[in-house]
This record gives sequence, structure tokens and C-alpha cells, in this order.
Amino acid sequence: MKLAGILKKIVILVVVLALPGFLYYLLMVEGKNRYYPLSVFGPKKLAKTTHSAHGKDVPDTIFHTLSDFKLTDQDGKPVSLKTFDHKIFVVCFFYTNCPNVCGEMLKNLNVVAANYAKSKMVYFVSITVDPKRDSAGVLKNYAVALKPASKQWRFLTGDTSTIYDLARHGFLVNAVQTGKDDFIYSDKVMLVDEEKRIRGYYTGASATDIDRLNNEIRVLISEELMKDTPEY
Repeated sequence: MKLAGILKKIVILVVVLALPGFLYYLLMVEGKNRYYPLSVFGPKKLAKTTHSAHGKDVPDTIFHTLSDFKLTDQDGKPVSLKTFDHKIFVVCFFYTNCPNVCGEMLKNLNVVAANYAKSKMVYFVSITVDPKRDSAGVLKNYAVALKPASKQWRFLTGDTSTIYDLARHGFLVNAVQTGKDDFIYSDKVMLVDEEKRIRGYYTGASATDIDRLNNEIRVLISEELMKDTPEY
């Protein structure tokens, strides 16, 4: 019996160690969509440091990353960039009085969120562009009506200047109020990795793009797990 128990533990250990590599192979080589490693979006610049590649010194690249922010979620709790340390997160901008596209976008995201309902690695974030009306309480009621499939979904509000600056200079999308009830904002959904880099843009109302988002979350999970897999 003791031998059987030891063998069982060995098998579990092998599976745990092999799974990240297998996922990476499955998703990036044999998977249906055969994705290459995901791109990193935003401005880039060369660093003064280098790394070796094929016997040559190649300059390192400094990629665009999100700057810190301070917002409040639907439960009145403070949220900052640190909240998402060691997390992958999916972000969109919306407002509760949006007449049509917001509802469709969030409905599509909820389908994706259902696939990661038990994951503590993947978060979903919806940021209002109408914080004057969308208080934490209003967002709470909105979230209750939506019935998010994932417990890791944050609906955020805060200072208008903070939100608009985050949209334009952080996520590199548009967000501006043009009238009392009129807002120009992006319908894009953004995928962000553990290093706070943007790895994908998707049209929230497009079924094709949402399907791509779902698949690319898996690719990014595999990529992050590969980084954490010890080398022997």
C-alpha cells in the first residue's frame, strides 16, 4: 500500500511539472488556432542592456506597461495596479447608462468569464467612463443584474481624470465625455499579462474577436506557466 501511495505521488508530480509544457505545445503548435506567442502592444524603445541571441548581443526592448492607478470597485474597496500582481486580466470601458453596445460587450465577456470561473489567475475588469453617475453602489447593482460568471470581476469607478488618463495613456484607447449623456470611448477589450503589458485588443461586440480572446487567454496562461516552470 505504501509503494502504491508513493507511485501515485510521483505520477501527480510528473503531471504537474509536464502540464505547462504540454499546454504550450498544444496551444501553440497543435492547437486549432496555432497561435504564435502573443504580441506586446504599445510604444517600444531599446534599452542600454543587451542579451545574447544566436551568439550575438541584442539590445533589450523596453515595452509599454500600465502605470499605477487608484480606483474603487463595486464593493467600495480600493483597487490599484498592485491588485493584479501575478494576474492576467481582461479590461473594458463601459458605463451603466450605455444604450446598447456595453450590454452586448459585457454579455460576451461573461461567456468568456464562465470558462475561468474557478481560476484565481484570470481577472476581469470593467471601468466606467461615467464615474459621476456610476458610484460603487450603482456598479454593485449593475453587477448583480449581470450575474458575473467569475468572482474575480471588478467593476471600477473613481476620479474622471484618473480614468480618462488611464484609458488614453495606459490602455491606449479613447475615452472622453462630449455631453451630459454622451461619451466617446473604445469598444475594445484588452488582455494584460502579469508584467502589466497589453497583449491583445478585441472588439467587444464581435463574436469572432471574443472567441479569439478566449483562446488567447489560454495561450497567455500557458506562457505565464512556462515562465514559472523550473529548468533542470
